[in-house]
Amino acid sequence: MLLVGEGAREHAIASAICRSPQGPKLYAAMRLMNPGIRELCLRSGGDVVLGDSMDPGFISKAADRFSVDFVFIGPEEPLFRGAANAVEGMGIACIGARREAAEIEMSKAFMRRLMWKHKIPGRLRFQAFRNLEDAIAYIEEYAESVAIKPARQAGGKGVKVIADFQAYLSKEKGHVKAEHAKAIETKYMKGYSDIEDRILIEERVEGPEYTVQMFTDGDSVAPFPLVQDNKNAYDMDIGPETGGMGSISGKGMLLPFITREEYDASIDIVRRCVKALEAELGVKYKGIISGQMMLTPLWGPTIIEFYSRFGDPEGVNVLPLLRTDMVEIMEAIASGKLHKVRMEFEDAATVVKCFAPRGYPERRDLAAGHPVRIDVEAIRAMGCEVFYGSVDLAPDGGLVTGGSRICEVFAKGEELPEISERIERCSPFIYCLDGWGVFHRSDIGSATLLKRRIEQSELIRDVYRYRMEKGLIGMDIDWIPGKGKIIHSAW
Repeated sequence: MLLVGEGAREHAIASAICRSPQGPKLYAAMRLMNPGIRELCLRSGGDVVLGDSMDPGFISKAADRFSVDFVFIGPEEPLFRGAANAVEGMGIACIGARREAAEIEMSKAFMRRLMWKHKIPGRLRFQAFRNLEDAIAYIEEYAESVAIKPARQAGGKGVKVIADFQAYLSKEKGHVKAEHAKAIETKYMKGYSDIEDRILIEERVEGPEYTVQMFTDGDSVAPFPLVQDNKNAYDMDIGPETGGMGSISGKGMLLPFITREEYDASIDIVRRCVKALEAELGVKYKGIISGQMMLTPLWGPTIIEFYSRFGDPEGVNVLPLLRTDMVEIMEAIASGKLHKVRMEFEDAATVVKCFAPRGYPERRDLAAGHPVRIDVEAIRAMGCEVFYGSVDLAPDGGLVTGGSRICEVFAKGEELPEISERIERCSPFIYCLDGWGVFHRSDIGSATLLKRRIEQSELIRDVYRYRMEKGLIGMDIDWIPGKGKIIHSAW
């Protein structure tokens, strides 16, 4: 088995593969020397190779060098660049979407068009723009509450949601929207030339977010327990957006604020998108697909975006709970027999907290290059587990920060607040040796934040169920001064 990637998500995937009773030999192709993945590879009798883990050519050479039977691609960028196509072209099975299918994550405009064409529930109104001038002209014409995003997946960065309800502030809000559209073009989309759309403007929705992750062979899906990620850098959902600062999952496959009915509806939306992709592209989607969902008054379960891989940190919540043989799952995906696999999970609640160097996420240059100490044994003694993230194992055995999240601490148990407090007691064991600051969110899994999510979801659930009873699901009504009532219908 060759694993591609070097983050905490890939460390969790490596751990799941190595738990297989079939005793697979694991190899890894990484950009940085993740000490956890390296240890698992060497213990299994495998090896590691360092290089550009986003480059399909490097990945193909590694697969050939190690004569592997399977390649498992962790991050999204190698998928966007056609790594799965290259590997499969060598006759090697790959767990990872082909370039065409990974478009569902890479291009948010492609994803929205797909959902509208196939009338899949949970779709939002949107406009995609190929140049800044057209985006600003639209902003000046329409005074709406919107989310303005890079049209391409850009590491989860560059999303701004703007509520525009007050007519007396419309001019100022329009200025903010235009400035953010400029920032997307000059900052967040800079360096990306692989899609034509540049800026996406879609209707603003609000509600609790959650992620539904699943394996698929293109015909059937095998879902994981739900997870809820926390994107903002600081406690109580403030600060800049990050790749994720921590996440929770509950017992019984659900979250404390999502019902079984909503879970099933979310899976159905993702399943329908997988089939729509095959209808459009003529290829089966094989690998992992994840729906980044939001419970909204408009639809109930609503798609915000897709991932063509496990979320990070969301994958770290659920992979340690997987009891089914990962190698059996990989073989079933490759042979198109995923429906024959019985997915089993340990029934536990989990919390993951990410620890990052000061400077992350906006000044990764400042966050990189600091010697860091992680006392794994002390953390393990607390009943928690470390998954290494953006760190590089130096030849002298020391660790150096890579600029992103240093590590993710995982714990499981019965009640989320107790698990959260247990991880808090681990925080003194992660620090930079040169005194550089390390931060994390203390509130993830706390009773206070859970109460907030539950209250918000109950309010939204009442609204969308009322709209469903009245036949208003998928419809939105605006009133704009000078224009009057405008009805937007998805039907």
